[in-house]
Amino acid sequence: MTDSEIKSAILDMGRRARSASYALVKLSTEQKNAILVAMADELMARQETILAANSKDLERANQNGLSKAMIDRLTLDPKRLKAIADAVREVALLPDPVGEKLTDWTRPNGLHIRKVRVPIGVIGIIFESRPNVTTDAASLCFKTGNATILRGGSEAIDSNRALAAALQAGGERAGLPPDSIQLIPFTDRASVEHMAQMDQYLDLIIPRGGKGLIEKVVATARMPVIKHYDGVCHVYVHADGDLEMAANIIVNAKCQKPGVCNALETVLVHEGLAAKFYPLLGQRLAEAKVEIHADATAQQHLGVPAIAATEEDWSTEYLDLILAVKTVGGLDEAIAHINRYGSHHTDSIITADRAAAERFQHEVDSAVVLHNASTRFNDGGEFGFGAEIGISTDKLHARGPMGLAELCSYKYLVDGNGQVRG
Repeated sequence: MTDSEIKSAILDMGRRARSASYALVKLSTEQKNAILVAMADELMARQETILAANSKDLERANQNGLSKAMIDRLTLDPKRLKAIADAVREVALLPDPVGEKLTDWTRPNGLHIRKVRVPIGVIGIIFESRPNVTTDAASLCFKTGNATILRGGSEAIDSNRALAAALQAGGERAGLPPDSIQLIPFTDRASVEHMAQMDQYLDLIIPRGGKGLIEKVVATARMPVIKHYDGVCHVYVHADGDLEMAANIIVNAKCQKPGVCNALETVLVHEGLAAKFYPLLGQRLAEAKVEIHADATAQQHLGVPAIAATEEDWSTEYLDLILAVKTVGGLDEAIAHINRYGSHHTDSIITADRAAAERFQHEVDSAVVLHNASTRFNDGGEFGFGAEIGISTDKLHARGPMGLAELCSYKYLVDGNGQVRG
């Protein structure tokens, strides 16, 4: 397609999405929930079609030499597809934030003012690789009364087309307005720029993917952007931390699913624990086949082969079975390191000292700061939000896991009985 044809097609999608957004606000919570259940049913009914489409994506991914972690994120099977459908059903069970009264008050002149949650309107979501984002984003945006325009990466284009078609078709049979969920059907890079400049129809754009994608959207967008930057996540093992607990948490945070943004990338260890903790950690990481990039002190005590860490390692999001390990003098140095090299995403402290934990949680400038728990818990589902739209590293409007409430704006409703301003 030519650039002008791409622009014209995306503008048309925007016009139709805006029209759909006005129809969506008329739906009751009960109607929305019934539509979500119908979407989930259609996903399962089209299992064969969806998995066949995913096979095409996987074949291309292998031919193009994508990493094992990326291929894992791309892969669908009957179990994962059922989990995707179940996540849509879970959204139907969540409380509807639309119309929720946030606060109200009455002025001395008798005006009664209510602040209530409302849909944002039309949300554009640009993402890479993970087909489940299609359903998570569409279901959450729909539950909050927003029309959605989705632009997935070329790696998952066939999967995304099949998933989006199932959602719209299943939903329409239960009353979903046409064009509520639209997927840009082509992968030309120009589509990102045209989408980001369509401020007459898009109220918000959310890029999910690599830093290059996010920076491009931020540089070109004419509407607000919620960013999901790198997940350079840390675990700091404090002087009095339980060593077995620390090893368990580190292995889980690194290995349970290494290709995601809340996976652990750097471990910081109090220098007083070096001789005692590093041999245990080295053994556990070796068993999990984790490649270690370590400072000199850690190399001396780990007891297993480790690559000498460089300055670049401290700010790298590996998304693989690779872990940076650094020895620090204490809490102050750990906090300073995280605030300098981290991505303000997710960080955790292992300690029995509640005062140290509270200082760490207060002073580390990240969206989610944990105490004695894996970084993998920074997740909408684990927080009880249901399927999430992503994890924001911004500070305004939304920060951390974005659930239903973060997909709403608000407005003021004012009731009077004839007041005029003097």
